[in-house]
Amino acid sequence: MTNNPENTDEKAETAEKQRAEWDLRLYVAGQTSHSLVAFNNLKKLCEEHLQGRYHIEVIDLLVNPKLSRDDQILAVPTLVRKLPEPIRKIIGDLSDTERVLVGLQLRLAK
Repeated sequence: MTNNPENTDEKAETAEKQRAEWDLRLYVAGQTSHSLVAFNNLKKLCEEHLQGRYHIEVIDLLVNPKLSRDDQILAVPTLVRKLPEPIRKIIGDLSDTERVLVGLQLRLAK
């Protein structure tokens, strides 16, 4: 079995991200069932994979619509990973755990 340097770099980068502090923003539009599901899914994912190393900020665009410009939010709910960089965005209720983990780069794509 040969060691692929690109694969090794990806694994090292993923491991580094798993140790880093995570700054996450969840953009929602009110307390709809879709928004609540997204928050609950995010909270569960963070507790399972980022124990004690994350901060979630929920931004309600019905209360502060101007805040959508900063992260160029076009749909809600949208999760934005501010840290660790690079910024990543995931749209939806975050119910597809595998897709969310890959999207946040907590897990390599299969």
